[in-house]
Amino acid sequence: MLLSFTQWLQGTGFFTYVRESSYTYPVILAMHMVVILLFGGMILMTDMRLLGLAMQRYPVSSVIDRLRIPKRCGLIAMVAFGFILFGCKAEEYYYNAWFRVKIALLLLIGVHYLIFRSGVYNNTRAPDSSPSLPPRAKLAGALSLILWTAVVCAGRGIGYIQGPR
Repeated sequence: MLLSFTQWLQGTGFFTYVRESSYTYPVILAMHMVVILLFGGMILMTDMRLLGLAMQRYPVSSVIDRLRIPKRCGLIAMVAFGFILFGCKAEEYYYNAWFRVKIALLLLIGVHYLIFRSGVYNNTRAPDSSPSLPPRAKLAGALSLILWTAVVCAGRGIGYIQGPR
C-alpha cells in the first residue's frame, strides 16, 4: 500500500516536472540545503545556550524567544522543500534505509519537543531566574543537538548511499 502511494506520488505531473526539469530540481535541492544551514544554525545557537556553552551574556529566554518565529519559518520551509524532493523520488526513497532512519529521527524530535515543551521551551524565564542552568534545560539542549545532527547525517546518507531495489 505504501509502495503504491509512493509510485503514484512520484508519477504525478508536478513531481514528474520537477524531477525532469534541468533547473527546478537542483534549485529546490539548493534551497533545501540553504534552509537546513540557516535553521541548523538557529538550532545550534539555542542548544548551545541551553547547555551554557555559548551566548552566556544573553538570557536563555531572550535567545529562545527571539529565534522562535524564525525557527518555525525555517522548519516549514525545510519540510516543504524536503517534501518536494521526496515526491520526486518517492519510490527510490521507499527502499532507502537512510530515509527511514531520517523519518524515525524526525519523529523522535517531535517527541523531544512534546516532552520538553512545557518545562523548557515554553517556560523560558525559569532558567533565567535560577543561579545555574537547570539539568532539564541542559538535557533538552543535548538531546536536540544529537537528534538534529543525526537527522542531517541520515539526510546525507540518502543522497549518497543507494538502497536495494
